[in-house]
This record gives sequence, structure tokens and C-alpha cells, in this order.
Amino acid sequence: MGRTKKVGITGRFGARYGATIRGRVLSVEKGRKSHSCPSCLNPAMERVSAGIWECGKCGLKMAGKAYRPA
Repeated sequence: MGRTKKVGITGRFGARYGATIRGRVLSVEKGRKSHSCPSCLNPAMERVSAGIWECGKCGLKMAGKAYRPA
């Protein structure tokens, strides 16, 4: 892989789509990882589909925003 120190995970897009769009994608993808469960406080919340989040440990399923559970 190439150097992605500045652009992070969006380095896979290369020079396509523009810097602003890649920045938005980067913020969404960074925010989508490792959310804590409100019930067991374990960082195991996973996105099942748009707006539906499920805890991998206790099995709590809840509705939230599309890319963040809050």
C-alpha cells in the first residue's frame, strides 16, 4: 500500500472524488468504529444496518443514527 499518513483509510481512493468528499468519508468511517454499549458499557456495538445497532456481548439491539449509535 502507499503512504496514507494524512488521508488515513481514504487513501484507497487515490486522487479521485476530491479532498472534501474524502474528508467526509474519513470522518464517517472513523466515527463508525468502537462504540460503547449503553447497557454493559463494552465497546462491542456493531452496525447491523442503517440505524440499527447491536451489542456483540449482551445482545442489546437499539435504534440510532445511520453512522453513529447516539
